[in-house]
Amino acid sequence: MPQYNKLVRDLIPNIIQSTGKEFRSRTLDEQEFIVELNRKLKEESEEYFAAEQPAEALEELADMLEVIRALAAAHGSNWEQLEATREKKAEKRGGFLDRVYLIDVDD
Repeated sequence: MPQYNKLVRDLIPNIIQSTGKEFRSRTLDEQEFIVELNRKLKEESEEYFAAEQPAEALEELADMLEVIRALAAAHGSNWEQLEATREKKAEKRGGFLDRVYLIDVDD
């Protein structure tokens, strides 16, 4: 029997059950949830860096966004507040569209 011991998407138990397989799961407490979300973000990030095709990379980026949404909620925020924070930062410091690569700064 394979052991996973990891956070999975909400519908995974239903998908497993629909195949006739049995499984064990539990609901994480708030602190465990944040720890596992952080672990999941790292896992998805590693999968993104390992992606060899653009479509595969896009799938992993979508997974990362889903984890980031859950982390925002776990920290008492929501997607809209996170996006507002991102926009505010972009107004002050810019984004990454211009592909600026800083080499050095003279003192």
